[in-house]
Amino acid sequence: MSGYETNSLSPAQGAQDRPGTPAGQPANSPMRALIAAVSGYAMDGFDLLILGFMMSVVSVDLGLSATEGGSLVTATLIGGIFGGIGFGILSDYHGRVRVLTYTILVFALFTGLCAFATGYWDLLIYRFLAGLGLGGEFGIGMALAIEAWPAEKRGRVSSYVGMGWQLGVLLAAVLTPLLLPHIGWRGMFIVGVIPALGSFIIRKVIGESEIFLKSTRKKREFPIKTLFRDAQTTKRSLGVIILCSVQNFGYYGLIVWMPAYLSKIFGYSLAKSAVWTGASIIGMLVGIWIFGQLADRIGRRPTFIGYQIGALVMVFVYSRLTTPEALLIGGIVMGVFVNGMMGGYGALLAELYPTHARGTAQNVLWSIGRGFGGLSPLAIGVIAAHYSFEIAIAALAGIYVIDILATVFLIPELKGVELE
Repeated sequence: MSGYETNSLSPAQGAQDRPGTPAGQPANSPMRALIAAVSGYAMDGFDLLILGFMMSVVSVDLGLSATEGGSLVTATLIGGIFGGIGFGILSDYHGRVRVLTYTILVFALFTGLCAFATGYWDLLIYRFLAGLGLGGEFGIGMALAIEAWPAEKRGRVSSYVGMGWQLGVLLAAVLTPLLLPHIGWRGMFIVGVIPALGSFIIRKVIGESEIFLKSTRKKREFPIKTLFRDAQTTKRSLGVIILCSVQNFGYYGLIVWMPAYLSKIFGYSLAKSAVWTGASIIGMLVGIWIFGQLADRIGRRPTFIGYQIGALVMVFVYSRLTTPEALLIGGIVMGVFVNGMMGGYGALLAELYPTHARGTAQNVLWSIGRGFGGLSPLAIGVIAAHYSFEIAIAALAGIYVIDILATVFLIPELKGVELE
């Protein structure tokens, strides 16, 4: 990609000297773009997890049934799908930074309003609307970061953004038990606004990427049409949808059901289940980081396939473990493979699609995968009810066979390619 030699310029100097950067706007610093993307995705993970931790307290206070309480998470995820698609398309027309600012404002406003909810229906609406902003974060921030860094570091940058979610999850896991008893669930929603405001401030000092500014001067087709414009591109998009669906299906299935699995099968207390689940999250963080390192060295496809095989094996092995030590270590290793692949999607999608459709590709294809992934907790619950938790978790391993086949037959290797 052209222009990387100017990355050392100060924001003011870059805005003046770099062709295509509007006067008075800062240049796109690679590090600042990365920080903005990571912080935005951390905000998403933080928000969803504090909602999960507070569910029982909110339900008691507002008199919600178990179904109503669970639907608050569902509403957030559904909002995320619509927001991801809508904001992704907007980012390809109006710019990454501008539309990211819109997503932050929407998210912050309606997360804050959750603190003033008086019943089920207004809280449900606030969660859906907050989800719209949350859904736009990942893909747009990823595109912004990827476009600011050179090809040889693209895999690592993608993994750093992917780690943002897990960092937000860990932050929520630490802060919620400390703050909830003192400020209550309404106060926690106010706390949930703070990362959004910080991320909004960061974005005020970031300019659009040079490659995006150049793309605006070219004749462009509607971004979604680009994703399916010919047989080869449609084949790639189908492959990406499968990868994103399996990623979300495996992640949500395990992260939602693991505490119940450990409690029902092994009699773990909530606190002990949380420790074992936390160990898996640590493994996920490590796995994402390693994925980025490998993707830049040996390529995207071999790294994905290696992780997919690892996930297939480890999910099945985990379903057979019985001792506390084995469950702890097995959970860490399983986390490495199951969610480690999050480290590769940003670079993969950036290289598969041109700049004028990159924000759309990142958000639309990921949102479709998130939609399929949202069915995972339901599917595991049904299998567990009819058979057992062990069989349900073991069956989850089978989805990675589909993942491997999709990578082998539908996804090309584009490591180091110049972005269009």
